[in-house]
This record gives sequence, structure tokens and C-alpha cells, in this order.
Amino acid sequence: MTGSTIVVGVDSSAGAQRAVDWALEEAVAHGDSVRLVHVLQYPAVGVGSVAGTAVPVFGHDDLKQLACKMLEVAAARARKCHPGVMVETSVVKGHPGGALIEAAKGARLLAVGTRGRGGFKGMVLGSVSSTCAHHGRCPVVIVPPAPRDGEDGEEQP
Repeated sequence: MTGSTIVVGVDSSAGAQRAVDWALEEAVAHGDSVRLVHVLQYPAVGVGSVAGTAVPVFGHDDLKQLACKMLEVAAARARKCHPGVMVETSVVKGHPGGALIEAAKGARLLAVGTRGRGGFKGMVLGSVSSTCAHHGRCPVVIVPPAPRDGEDGEEQP
């Protein structure tokens, strides 16, 4: 199947960027387009103060504007690195895992990083990638993080 779409879940994490890079290479190999999707889960920040210290309150429009800017930066980088690949962006609302599964309806693949910006750094697989793997309606690719020195599978002397 060629000429299909690869949907990529995008946040500001390194894992998401690796998923974008992987999807672009896959798109080049198979003649696919790439759709970068960011999911807004609102309210993300809604506290007016914490222990007497003012905390900025972001409204839905503020979050959407930030998401659009982040996606446009990711898309510009993608277009620069792979000018032959059609890249589009989309901001959707909902729970990230479910919203990405919905956004990938009809797609050839859904690509996500192993984990995003969530608070549990020690986890190997985040809740979004786990949800996509368990409930995806198309093939799901979970792009692993870059290997650290000495972890590339080769024996060290």
C-alpha cells in the first residue's frame, strides 16, 4: 500500500521527535504523507495560585496557540529535511491515547515515541504509547529512544 498517511503523535519530547524522524524516513521509502498530530487535554493548567505564589493560568486558546506553534516548528524541520514528503499538522482535543487512535483512522501507520512529557520518567513505555499499542486500529510503531553510549547492542571491549 503506497501513497497513504502516517500519523505521528507529537509533543515537545525527544521521543516524539524521534517518532517524527522515523515516520519521515518511512514516508520517503513508501511514498506516504505524514500528519503531525498534537493532542490538547484541557484543562492542562488551571491553578490560580499555589502556596500564595501566582501561577499562570492558560486558557484553551493559549494552549491551542502554543500547540500550533510547536507543530509548525516540527513541520518546518520535517519539510526542510525531507522536502519531497507532504507534511500536514493537526491539533485535536481529548485524551492523548484515544485521540491519536481516532486521528489515525484510515492511516497506514501510527507512530509514537516510547514516552512523552509525562511525570513518570522511569517508565519504559508511557501511558499514551501503551494505549496506542493496545487499542490502535492500524499498525502502531513505537519508536525507541536513541541508544546511549554502550547500549547499541554491540559488545563492548
